[in-house]
Amino acid sequence: MAQRTENTQPIENYALIGDHQTAALVGRNGSMDWLCLPRFDSAACFAALVGSHENGHWLLAPKGEGDCTHRAYRTDSLVLDSVWETPGGTVRVTDFMPQRDKAPDVVRIVECLDGEVTMHSTLRLRFDYGSIVPWMRKVDGHRVAVAGPDAVWLRSEPEVPSWGEKFSTHAEFSLTAGEKVAFVLTWYPSHKKHPHLIDPYEALEESLADWRAWVGQCAYEGPYREVVVRSLITLKALTYAPTGGIVAAPTTSLPETPGGVRNWDYRYCWLRDSTLTLGAMIAAGYLDEARAWRDWLLRAVAGDPSTLQIMYGLGGERRIPEFEVPWLSGYDGAAPVRVGNDAAHQLQLDVYGEVIDSLYLADRAGLPAKHHAWQLQLKLMEYLEKTWQQPDEGLWEVRGPRRQFVHSKVMAWVAADRTVRAMEATPELGGDVARWRRMRDAIHAEVCEKGYDPVRNTFTQSYGSQGLDAALLLIPRAGFLPPDDPRVLGTIEAVRDELGAEGGLLLRYSPGQGEVDGLPGEEGAFLVCSFWLADALHLAGRTKEAEALFRQLLSYTNDVGLLAEEYDVRTGRQLGNFPQAFSHIGLVGTALGLSGRGGSAGPGAAR
Repeated sequence: MAQRTENTQPIENYALIGDHQTAALVGRNGSMDWLCLPRFDSAACFAALVGSHENGHWLLAPKGEGDCTHRAYRTDSLVLDSVWETPGGTVRVTDFMPQRDKAPDVVRIVECLDGEVTMHSTLRLRFDYGSIVPWMRKVDGHRVAVAGPDAVWLRSEPEVPSWGEKFSTHAEFSLTAGEKVAFVLTWYPSHKKHPHLIDPYEALEESLADWRAWVGQCAYEGPYREVVVRSLITLKALTYAPTGGIVAAPTTSLPETPGGVRNWDYRYCWLRDSTLTLGAMIAAGYLDEARAWRDWLLRAVAGDPSTLQIMYGLGGERRIPEFEVPWLSGYDGAAPVRVGNDAAHQLQLDVYGEVIDSLYLADRAGLPAKHHAWQLQLKLMEYLEKTWQQPDEGLWEVRGPRRQFVHSKVMAWVAADRTVRAMEATPELGGDVARWRRMRDAIHAEVCEKGYDPVRNTFTQSYGSQGLDAALLLIPRAGFLPPDDPRVLGTIEAVRDELGAEGGLLLRYSPGQGEVDGLPGEEGAFLVCSFWLADALHLAGRTKEAEALFRQLLSYTNDVGLLAEEYDVRTGRQLGNFPQAFSHIGLVGTALGLSGRGGSAGPGAAR
């Protein structure tokens, strides 16, 4: 890994707080280095994560101390406690974002547990991804920062004296055992009156009660409950409450390759996650969240089937143009920093299968029917019937030439299969079921002929290629072939042999990614792929191997149970955007599957 700068924390040193509309990352050193307000996809006002402290952060820690001694989320919540044991005493900083009423709030409560501790706070607000230094003034003892459309109100209870220095706000204060100070940072539109001022201590109790009531709905009581609950909380925190959409991650441009250019914006909602997300939520008992995600999905994909995108904005927005932010140096120098994502306009035929599979799963789970959903599904099928034989960019959004990706064809088969199943189960839907059976059979025959290498006894990444792809592990989960089919078993072994990285983890696809996606550098092991391997092993009857791999994967979570997109076993570092919904969806699905709840088996039965 590239040498870290003095401003950079390892990715796994961060913890997440959020209010179901945006999120912040807090390092072990007490520095809040990433925060977008008022939404996940808004411009960051703390962008030190992908730049330097001059691009915005908020440090709150004992004077002269480094990383905290230990930290943890309070039980069944997203309320973070960081504790420093210093020579003079012990202090705890509690960070959280209460569920918002009108405006987003960040609350940081400092409490001295014993002795006496001197604390220091440095607040550098930099709007528009660290590029704009706001005007700062005092109003009724509070600090108010304003620039363009953004305004932030900072206050403390009791009031702590502060001073300005080098375009930053500083405070220094000492606490003895039992004393507390609460800081509240509130964003609001600059053209409006100041926001409602919350009571930080009441907000803490309400936040704990809200989270614990939500966790109390969890239907899973198996041996992995603690890690499942933590992942479910993380997924809930990545949900944009007004619409039900789930962002892939709350960050942009955390690198997949240390110091490299594989840096993407993940603050959007991917259709590829839809079936796995729905399956995990339904199996865990969270039907309200599953319904909200299903409804977001229906709104987002409405329109001409030929314009279906692989990802959308939080509200279903289609335009998320990609551009570079040249004034940000990137995490550990990994540039460029990107905002937006041009992959939204790629052709990925697998998303048709994922959408239709999601609708089938939602209907099977008993979610209230949407009268227009079936007509939408038929329109998608009519388009897919004409296009499934085309090459595409595939699941992994490669930016190289289009290919006949096997996973895309399998998901086209899933679309036809679920349509047939729905019509067979509900004859009153009407329609020509024989038409979709013919399509299903044609896809199945072509994939088995052109996507399978009989010499090596494995399916391949694309027709005629020698490369492999971890997405092939989803073949039995989708029901395309039985999990004990010799071709499936051969694929499991081939994928383990060829895509295996150090520590038993998997790469997404065969080494030499530059030949596939046209980008330099090698990425780390893709965590969700290793969860898929555990699922495939379990479905094939090799449950002990699956459980061993799952326990190993759990060891790669950070100290507060979070996972990034990738992991580098050689350096023990997490890579990619963080925390990553796809990784946590994989964790929940595998845990549920190993516990017999069907979370990892998916909705399809084997043919």
